[in-house]
Amino acid sequence: MTLPPEPPADAPRNFPPSPLTPADGAAATIGVTTDHVEAVSEAGARKGRILAWGLWDWGSAAFNAVVTTFVFTVYLTGESFGPKGTVEAQLGWALAIAGLLIALLAPITGQRSDTSGRRKLWLAVNTYIVVLITLAMFFVLPAPEYLMLGLFLVAAGNVFFEFAGVNYNAMLVQVSTPRSIGKVSGFGWGMGYVGGIVLLLVVYFGFIQPEVGLFGVTNANGLDVRVTMLVSAIWFGLFALPVLLAVPEYRNPAAVDRGKVGFFASYARLGRDIKRLWNEQRDTVWFLLASAVFRDGLAGVFTFGGVLAASVFGFSPGEVIIFAIAANVVAGVSTIAVGALDDRLGAKPVIITALIGLVVSGLIVFFLHDGGQIVFWTAGLALCLFVGPAQSASRTFLARLIPAGREGEVFGLYATTGRAVSFLAPTAFALFVTIGGEPYFGILGIVLVIALGLALLIPVKAAPVRR
Repeated sequence: MTLPPEPPADAPRNFPPSPLTPADGAAATIGVTTDHVEAVSEAGARKGRILAWGLWDWGSAAFNAVVTTFVFTVYLTGESFGPKGTVEAQLGWALAIAGLLIALLAPITGQRSDTSGRRKLWLAVNTYIVVLITLAMFFVLPAPEYLMLGLFLVAAGNVFFEFAGVNYNAMLVQVSTPRSIGKVSGFGWGMGYVGGIVLLLVVYFGFIQPEVGLFGVTNANGLDVRVTMLVSAIWFGLFALPVLLAVPEYRNPAAVDRGKVGFFASYARLGRDIKRLWNEQRDTVWFLLASAVFRDGLAGVFTFGGVLAASVFGFSPGEVIIFAIAANVVAGVSTIAVGALDDRLGAKPVIITALIGLVVSGLIVFFLHDGGQIVFWTAGLALCLFVGPAQSASRTFLARLIPAGREGEVFGLYATTGRAVSFLAPTAFALFVTIGGEPYFGILGIVLVIALGLALLIPVKAAPVRR
C-alpha cells in the first residue's frame, strides 16, 4: 500500500478556522494554525509520520477483528461457556453496558485531552490498557465459571479502545495538510483492513487451523484461541509504538484558549456547542443524529457477525476466520470502488442504497437461517459489501453539508453523537435474542437499528455535489 502523495507546493497552508473547538477529539480537528501545517508539511518527515500514524490502525485490527468480531467473542459464546442463546444475550448486554459507559464518558475525553495538551499521552495510556486487557484474555478457560471474566474483559476493552480512538483520530491533522487529509484518512482506514486480513491469516494458519500449531499449540482447553490473544496483544502493542515515537505532541491554541473546566462543566460546554449548531445549521444536526444511529447498526454487523456465523450457521472457528478474511476484502474493495459514485451522484444516494441493501441482506439471513452456510456466505458477504460504502459516504455527506469554517466543530460532534448511541445495536441484539430465545433473532435487532437510521436520514437535505 502506497502512502498518499505529497501535496503541491502551492497547496493552501491554512485550515479554515472553526468558531468552536470540537467537543470530542475523535474527529479530524480541522481548525489549526499555519505553524502547525508548516510543521507537518516537511517533506522529509511527513511520509514517515503518516506511516507511523497508519500503523496504529494496522495494529488495532488485533482488537477490532480478532477480539471483538471473529475469534474471542466467537470462543466466548461457544457451548463450553453456557446454553446456546443465553451466552449470546449475555455478550450483548455486556457490550450494551460498555456502550453506555462510552456514551457517558467518551464525548468529553477528546475535549479534555485537547485542552490539557496531552493527547498523545492519553493515546498511549488507553492503548496499552487495551493491550493488557487482551493479554488477560489468555486466562479465560472454556468453562462456565470463566464467562463473567471474559465478558468483563471484552466490555472493558471496548471502553478503553474507544477512548484510545478519540485521541488517535484527533491526531489526523498532525500528519496531514488540507489537500491530503482525505487521502491520509483513507490510508489509515485501508491499513486497518489490511492489518486485519494479515493478522487473521497469521492466527488461522499458525494456531487455529492446524491440529498442532506453532510452538505445539493445540485446541485443548481453548489454548489455540488463548494464545491467539497473546499474539494479538503483542501485535497491537508493537504497531502502536511508531505513532507515539514519530508524531510530536500538539496543543491546539484555540482549544487551550477556551480554558480548562471541570468534569460536569465539560458536558455543559458540549450542550452549548450543540445548541448553537441547532440554531444555525439544523440539517447538520439531523444528519448527526441519523448517522449516529445507522453507524451503530453498521458496527453491530461486524460485532455480532462472527457470533451468528458460529452459533446459527455452524461455522467452525477456522471457518469464521476464513469468512472474516473474505468480509474484510469485500468491505475494503467496495468502499474504494463506490468512492467514484459518491463524487458523481452525491453521498446521500450511496448511503440510502447501502442501508437498504443492509436491511434486505439482514432479513434474508434471518428468514433463511435454516438454509445452511451458503446463506451466510452470500447474504453475509452482501452485508459486508454495503457496510464500507455507508461508512465512507456518511463522512463525505457531512463534509459537503458543513458551512465553511466549521468543519472541526461539526466533525467533533459527528464522533460524539456516534459514541452517544453506541449501546443501541448491542441492546437491540440482546433484547431480540432474549425475546426470541434463539441467537438468530438478534439479526432483527441489528436490522431495526439500521432501518431507524435510514428513516431518520431520508428527510435530511443534502448539499449539492460540486463538479
